Formats: sequence, structure tokens, C-alpha cells
Amino acid sequence: MNEANASLSLSHKWPAFLVVEGPIGVGKTTLARKLSRSFDSNLLLEGADDNPFLERFYENPRAAALPTQLHFLLQRARQLKEMKQGDMFSPVRVADFLIEKDRLFAELTLDEDELDLYEQVYSSLTLDVPKPDLVVYLQAPVEVLLKRIQKRGFAHEQMIEAAYLQRLCDAYIRFFYQYAEAPLLIVNAADIDFANNEKDYQLLLERILANRSGRHYFNPSSVIMQELE
Repeated sequence: MNEANASLSLSHKWPAFLVVEGPIGVGKTTLARKLSRSFDSNLLLEGADDNPFLERFYENPRAAALPTQLHFLLQRARQLKEMKQGDMFSPVRVADFLIEKDRLFAELTLDEDELDLYEQVYSSLTLDVPKPDLVVYLQAPVEVLLKRIQKRGFAHEQMIEAAYLQRLCDAYIRFFYQYAEAPLLIVNAADIDFANNEKDYQLLLERILANRSGRHYFNPSSVIMQELE
């Protein structure tokens, strides 16, 4: 089943608002773009390249953490509110960010006073943002994430340290362990190449379409091994 056929035959099963999440380098934006093309849907991207404080954050996290977080929060909240006020007849919307995860980064990077200020802004901006119909959480080990970050070659990301990435991955695990705001599909993305391998992508797409409630886990490598046996 190619992407065009998926768009025609499966769109009626598709969640109206789908979010792809995961740590830096796991492939969430790549997957969100492919899903958006498959279903000819609106696409919301968190726009890290548009954050003027991000490079400064990686150079000196302590000095630039608060403006970096506030910029992302304002940007994401604005996108979600525009989506809610926009075309209500659009059948599908795909995003590569979950607004609640913004607090995850804030808790990692801000001191107590900064976090208190951030929480006040967060509370006022997220009162009425739409909830996703499905969240796809991509996981991969830190060593895999570092290789992918190095391979894609974004200059500001080359300063990311393994220790910071490990803390981030641990924070994601804790966050989604307690997450119950929407149906959740947790995907082992370490050995799947949904960017370049169409079979891998279709395998993941079928699993996404099959999950409309509850919490589920998907290990693509185990499915592939079963097919080879």
C-alpha cells in the first residue's frame, strides 16, 4: 500500500489530531512530515530553527534557558490556538510536538525562580489548547540519538552532550509513564528506518491506524524478525 492509496482508503480511520513525540534525534519531525503527506493533512512543526535563543542555550544552558523555553512555549501555544480556530473541516492535523512536554524541558533547564515564572506563563497560555486523539512516542537509546544528530549535521546540535541527552530521555520516560491525556503508542525507533524504507514506514503506519484508545507498545524489529522466520 503506497502513500496515495493510504490517503484514499484509510483516511476515515485516521485520528483528527495526531502528535509525534520523542527526544532530539529520534525522528519525530521526519515521521510527522511523512504522515502529513500520506493523508494530505495540516502540519504543525515546533520550528527549532526559528528560536533565536537555541544556539545560545547549547553554548551556555544556564544563561539562555529561560528565553529559550519561553520562546518555544509561546510559539507552540500560538500554533495550537491557531489550529483550533482554523479550518474545522480539515480532516487531519499532525504535529511534531506535545504542548505538555514543554514543561519537561523547563524542569530540566530552569532554576526554581525561573520555573515559577515559566509555570505562571504556561498556565495562562495552555488553558484551552486542543488535546490530541493519539500520541506516538518514539524511543531510542542515547547512542543511537547521538549518531543521528551527528549525521544530520545541524551546527547548534553538535554541542549536545550525551549526559544532557540521557537526562532528557529519562525525563521523557517518566513523563509518558504517567501520561493519560490521550491514547498513546510507544514505539521502539532504534532499528526502524521510516525515513528511507517504505516497508518500515507502512508497518508503523498500520500500527498507528490500529491504535485508537489506551496505551500500546510497538517493537518493529520483533515484527520484522517474525516475518523472516
